[in-house]
Amino acid sequence: MNPERKKILILSGIIVAVGILLDQLTKWLCVRFLLPVGSVHLIPHVVDLTYVENTGAAFGMLKDHRWVFMVISVIALVAMTWILTTFKEKKQTLYAVAVSLILSGGIGNMIDRVRLGYVIDFIDISPLFSFAVFNGADSFVCVGAALLVLALLLDWRQEEKCKEAAGTAESKASNPASAGETVKKENGGKNTGTAAESKA
Repeated sequence: MNPERKKILILSGIIVAVGILLDQLTKWLCVRFLLPVGSVHLIPHVVDLTYVENTGAAFGMLKDHRWVFMVISVIALVAMTWILTTFKEKKQTLYAVAVSLILSGGIGNMIDRVRLGYVIDFIDISPLFSFAVFNGADSFVCVGAALLVLALLLDWRQEEKCKEAAGTAESKASNPASAGETVKKENGGKNTGTAAESKA
């Protein structure tokens, strides 16, 4: 295995492991300290911590469809793992980080669904604006998805630049006479300038 690729896979493994650990730790803390009180103000009028048992998908969508989401989650996780292990060598780091974050979030919520039958949510930004309660795993998935889109956009931009450069090169190659005339004109201008300087 390419040493650079090996480093990327190690980095991905660390991101996934740390993400799952942080997700499960925060959920355990919620059960231990937040469940008895229900809700607390973290930042007044901005963020609350509210204990919620979510039987739906991310952000509480489509509740009470546990097995549907478990099947979809398994398929998504397998797909993300396959993508992570089959990246091309170039520009791999950003893709790897993005997919690793998505994996860590997906696995974190999957652990809840298998172990508890629901996902523990606790980040509540409804004091700021109306939105579903979510958790750290949901955040990892969203950040990972955003980074994945960014990576795709950067790749697309780079490919467009390469196409433009290739098109310019082909244009010059197909019109060598024009290129030669341009060089002659430039040389002629230089010679005229030199002659004028000599007369002076």
